Amino acid sequence: MTFKSRIRNFFANKWVRIPYYFFLYVFAILGAGVFFAWVMFQSGLMSSNDFGMVDPNNRYFQEMDDKYNQGFKTDSVNVVKHRYEALNRIMLLNRYYPLNANYILKAWTETKDEKLTLRMLDAVDLRMRQNSQYQSDLAQMQNNLSPRQNTNLSVFEWMNIAEWIAFKEAVKKDKYYIDSASKVSGVEPRLIVACLVGEQIRLFNSKRESYKKYIGPLKILVVENNFSYGVTGIKETTAQRIEQNLKDKNSTYYLGAEYEHLLDYDSTQNFDAAVNEGMSPTIKRLVQMKNHYYSYLYTALFVKQIKMQWAKAGFPINDRPEIFASLFNLGFDKSKPKANPEVGGSSFEVGNTQYTFGAVAFEFYYSGELQEIFPFKRARFDYEKVPEPKLF
Repeated sequence: MTFKSRIRNFFANKWVRIPYYFFLYVFAILGAGVFFAWVMFQSGLMSSNDFGMVDPNNRYFQEMDDKYNQGFKTDSVNVVKHRYEALNRIMLLNRYYPLNANYILKAWTETKDEKLTLRMLDAVDLRMRQNSQYQSDLAQMQNNLSPRQNTNLSVFEWMNIAEWIAFKEAVKKDKYYIDSASKVSGVEPRLIVACLVGEQIRLFNSKRESYKKYIGPLKILVVENNFSYGVTGIKETTAQRIEQNLKDKNSTYYLGAEYEHLLDYDSTQNFDAAVNEGMSPTIKRLVQMKNHYYSYLYTALFVKQIKMQWAKAGFPINDRPEIFASLFNLGFDKSKPKANPEVGGSSFEVGNTQYTFGAVAFEFYYSGELQEIFPFKRARFDYEKVPEPKLF
């Protein structure tokens, strides 16, 4: 049998013929399909995008777009909030991927664009969704950034009472007198006001009728005229010692020749009024109902004399407004320079809480309240003589 005959007989066998033709037709069809697709692609009738798919995170991308295009507020308050959030998230990311954190920080430093920065961080968070530790740290961070309560109240409870709101309106009216006393004494206005606050707050509960008569309806400060005088409550003996200290060159409280005549009496000025009839010239000046300049000037000079006493003793307290206020309330005799002075003074109740004169002054001074009227100066004493800090 020839070779051709053997081949013909082999393919004549059904067990060979059927599989052969099956695979032949299959490959022919596949080849035709590939050729057809190639022709369609080359002709532009079919694009490679037609083989694409919807990303599993498409919903996340849409939510982010809605978040930044609809709910992203850019007023000054929210910009600060967004910046705080962004920088905290960058610091968190730096613990896991410093390289990416550095890229994002660089972008924020160059653009100062909080919206861009937060979107960069959101891209990171998408990849970090399976990192349970990162997600836990992120949730804790966001919880710490969230306000505990939505309130316009102050953390200093005594500043949330109606009397305080009225007091602020009243003290604004005295800005001219406070600034004038500050200018001639060299004592920071805010430090003078800290002493005023302690005295007026003390009166809120002890002289409720004064509040109802003056602070509440008229928005004016209470002028004391019995034992303690003026809006800052200066005792007559204290006022007299302030005057004497200005002229006594041997006193530890002596401020210098430029201050000696600050409290001299001007015979051309008349301070007589029905409320101060029979009082000494010193007290007559302190209990003026509308002009409170001398209340503030005596207060400023007391504070500066105490400052001088402690500085000469080697215990400067320039950065302790609470100590100045405490001693202003207690008087010269309680001023004994030492390494660790105590905060205190008169104790009084506001609401249901007990306070001391010095603590109230401290909380006011550092609260930021009224800083638009009485800003923080570069120094508490002779601040106009302190040079501007050099910028390098």
